[in-house]
Amino acid sequence: MAGSDWHGLWTLLLMAAFVGVVVWAWSGRRKKDFDEAANLPLQEDERDSDDDSNKGGLR
Repeated sequence: MAGSDWHGLWTLLLMAAFVGVVVWAWSGRRKKDFDEAANLPLQEDERDSDDDSNKGGLR
């Protein structure tokens, strides 16, 4: 195979991988997981508020 054949094959392989990731990400089975991940920054920490070891300093 010539160099241009390898470039074409490599491009086709990467394009197929990209399409596969897009299909995986937009599949209905992943919606619940992605919704949970999207809400993580909005959830309260579940740390014990009586813990004095973290008060007034960095972790």
